[in-house]
Amino acid sequence: MHIRGLTAHMRPSTFFLLTCLLLCACGSRGNNEIALSGTTMGTTYSVKFRKPAAEIDINKLKQNIDGRLDAINAIMSTYLPDSELSKINRAGAGQWVPISEELYLVVAQALAVSAASRGAFDITVGPLVNLWGFGPTGRPQQVPDEETIKSVREHTGYHKVHLQEAPRAIRKDEDAIYLDLSGIAKGYAVDAVATLLEKSALSDYLVEIGGEIRARGMNGGEEFWRIGIEKPVTEERAVERIIHLVNIGMATSGNYRNFYEREGKRYAHIIDPATGRPVLQHLASVTVLDRQCMVADAWATALFVLGPEKGTELARQLRMPVLFIVGNDTGFTEIATDEFRPYLAEQQ
Repeated sequence: MHIRGLTAHMRPSTFFLLTCLLLCACGSRGNNEIALSGTTMGTTYSVKFRKPAAEIDINKLKQNIDGRLDAINAIMSTYLPDSELSKINRAGAGQWVPISEELYLVVAQALAVSAASRGAFDITVGPLVNLWGFGPTGRPQQVPDEETIKSVREHTGYHKVHLQEAPRAIRKDEDAIYLDLSGIAKGYAVDAVATLLEKSALSDYLVEIGGEIRARGMNGGEEFWRIGIEKPVTEERAVERIIHLVNIGMATSGNYRNFYEREGKRYAHIIDPATGRPVLQHLASVTVLDRQCMVADAWATALFVLGPEKGTELARQLRMPVLFIVGNDTGFTEIATDEFRPYLAEQQ
């Protein structure tokens, strides 16, 4: 079943579906690895795990994964009018609206990244994403004018969203505040599926949803999971870097797939909350690693918005494992924080 979901920030920049099969195929696996796949949140998911010693009901596991993803989508989708998030978006200002534990955790993490990134990540920019044609309404005939952008920006801002810890509740400062979790929810869903696998006594796995990834243990060939980071170019599908994922999550953000052109100018899907416009810079992609894929997901967007200079400075201050790929006249330059380098240790 195809579920309309969190498509506004789909990450095409992790060259997962085409390269992971190749990169992870080293060694003789035989029947040591099991793969499951499906659709969710307007994109696809892939789950691979090393075959356990004990018997496992694969069909039941697949049903459990699909059910878990359906439940998350029913909470966090802006495409479903009866989702929990959609109901909050329709709620009036100034009232505390009870929310589920899961929605509380995701919004709390989003607001934490917003504060730490000085607003570079902002779950209230959905109206701007829609304005620029990267939401459900499709591409505009003309690019928005400055007056319209300013008008929409006046009703955004993560500081206008508040959480109450007990009981769990959320409050908006303005009726027009519209929350869009597409920059973090898929990462959370990856973590949720990983937890489900661990509860099923599976300790060697790789989970991917729309390019967001989390890995633990080893693959069927008894090697660490190897992932290709896509070369950030529009005209081909190629691998820029191969990294080993060891008990960690990964997210990549880039502007070179989801874009359109008007009068010779390119407009891509990542919006800078400070300007209300698509990000324009030489930074091609940002890959972030974190034990929680949800955290990596949000920070990949935040650091991309900040750009190579400010983004690198903040990533180093926070000691985050991050790889920046920056475009130049001759190709690309890689900037890796010290914390990221161990994952490239076996690269030639």
